[in-house]
Amino acid sequence: MTRTYTLKKRAEQQAGTRQRIVEAAVDLHGSVGPALTSLSMIAERAGVQRHTLYVHFPDERSLFLACSGLTLERDPLPDAETWRTIEDGIERLRVGLLSIYGWYERNADLAACVLRDAEYHPLTKEIAELRYGPFMATYQEVLGADLDRTQRTVLRLALNFFTWRTLVRESGLKQEAAVRVMVQVIDCTKEA
Repeated sequence: MTRTYTLKKRAEQQAGTRQRIVEAAVDLHGSVGPALTSLSMIAERAGVQRHTLYVHFPDERSLFLACSGLTLERDPLPDAETWRTIEDGIERLRVGLLSIYGWYERNADLAACVLRDAEYHPLTKEIAELRYGPFMATYQEVLGADLDRTQRTVLRLALNFFTWRTLVRESGLKQEAAVRVMVQVIDCTKEA
């Protein structure tokens, strides 16, 4: 029985170490950004040696996948499928944007760093496209179902994190007011 207990305890310790490493990386990605976060910084924050970090994550990509996975496990992106049942296109748009903007609010610091770094850091771009790309494509499809080409273009602007940040964080609009503005702009840009 001692052997089974020892193996179980060791597995728990390894899982705890792995979790500390991922938590440290998420914290750093949300403060300095993934592009400026070194593996040494992560190891120091997690309280482990670099070789221990490499035991759990043989490369940066595997660590980035674990970080983004943990983040989305804690607070998943909104599920657009629930919006398909809303028949009125404007109401569907309002409900969807409110949900997306709520996620942006809860994840603002991390999203700002990751999306900023995705502009120039290839690995961050790859992981951001992998994790967020399918959601954004579905949002565009579901929320843009009743919209014309010009309106769908404005919808892309409305879905953008930096649009939300400009409206809410920089201009001081409440979440509902920001959504109302974007819905009105989309509705008013209908092609003749």
